[in-house]
Amino acid sequence: MWIPPSEEARDLLGLVEEIADGELTPPAAADHEARGEFPREIVRTLGRAGLLGLPYPAELGGAGQPYEVYLRVLERLAYRWLTVAEAVSVHTLSCYPAAVHGDDRLRKLVPDMIGGELLGAYCLSEPAGGSDAAALTTRAVRDGDHYVVDGTKAWITHAGSADFYTVFARTGEPGPRGISCLLLDATTTGLAPQPRERLMGLHAGAPAQVVLTGARVPADRLVGAEGQGFRIAMSALDAGRLGIAACAVGLAQAALDHAVAYARERTQFGSRIIDFQGIGFLLADAATGISAARALLYTAARLRDAGLPFSTEAAQAKLFATDTAMRVTTDAVQILGGAGYVTDHPVERWFREAKLLQIVEGTNQIQRLVIARSLAKP
Repeated sequence: MWIPPSEEARDLLGLVEEIADGELTPPAAADHEARGEFPREIVRTLGRAGLLGLPYPAELGGAGQPYEVYLRVLERLAYRWLTVAEAVSVHTLSCYPAAVHGDDRLRKLVPDMIGGELLGAYCLSEPAGGSDAAALTTRAVRDGDHYVVDGTKAWITHAGSADFYTVFARTGEPGPRGISCLLLDATTTGLAPQPRERLMGLHAGAPAQVVLTGARVPADRLVGAEGQGFRIAMSALDAGRLGIAACAVGLAQAALDHAVAYARERTQFGSRIIDFQGIGFLLADAATGISAARALLYTAARLRDAGLPFSTEAAQAKLFATDTAMRVTTDAVQILGGAGYVTDHPVERWFREAKLLQIVEGTNQIQRLVIARSLAKP
């Protein structure tokens, strides 16, 4: 059992549960997912409650909460509705460059960015480059007191719904040293979100491409110095991977709880199916895997909160938690049998959503690469 570090954190988690009970109901989630409609008003409600700026300091308009507390909130949101939890995670990631690496002028924009009314998008991936982010081809050319940006970004969550876009573009030589970070308003001429992708899951939060054609961005919207963009992107992703791991833990816990409740009620051959060893062992493995994933996640979070290196631990948490979520949701469908394959039960949706978590914020193969490289160092 986790004990919140402060009364403020305890009250915050109580507020999250209250909002979840009122807004993140199963009918609301099922309806939005069926229609493929992004729950913008629900996310705005979370923002007005102060949940879009939890890990950022009070001087920037945030709640100044430890990252562990923020991740506990994400886990609870994902337990109810993954689309909403991922929206909060992506928004927090989108604010990170300006909040942490921006100059005084950019940092003055952060209170509005995390204040609740605005929504951000994080634009790193491209159609020909996902895992190989250093090979991006979107280009930003300096033209007087502006940059002119041309290129296409892919798999952008909140494309078309976002109010601002954190965009990584090439301003110099090939490779990571030639990449810079720019903050664009959604109203920027030449910034054009495309139709949303048709996904296996997360229909309400489907991403889209963002095409930039001669988009003129004021030069004072450069985050950090030219050439620092790749380093900014990677440091943001370290924290973002913890967000996805928290989403995976919440999703897996929801699937386990649903499967346990079903197995307690369902009888076959005169016994509850939870009493059959074949079912009981699946549930036992699921519960153990979720506990292990949660332990990895919050160990990494505490390292981050202590100002210690946590990149490898973040990769481990993201890898293990999302693989666990995929396994637990697969087993939950199996435990429900035919009932698990119909939309009357949410486990089929959780099964489809879990797959995405193994891909976003760096595929799990990239996480293994990060971990292996850390082992190879002296």
